[in-house]
Amino acid sequence: MQTPKLMTAVALLPLLAACGESQGDRALSGAGIGAGVGAATGALTGGSATTGALIGAGVGGAGGALTDKDDVDLGKPVWR
Repeated sequence: MQTPKLMTAVALLPLLAACGESQGDRALSGAGIGAGVGAATGALTGGSATTGALIGAGVGGAGGALTDKDDVDLGKPVWR
């Protein structure tokens, strides 16, 4: 597994996690984005896509939940 690529992807997830107006929206969208990025990173680095998705969802969800809409406001999520 290529750890630098995985660490870079994980470090960038909080930047992508703040989509939505409420804390729940940001946590949900962050988890979704994180899972996608984590799965892709896991698959591209020769690791497990499932493990990457789980780690990415956790980090992205936490990043989204720990931000507020003043940090990054990308508007209303598509499900609203």
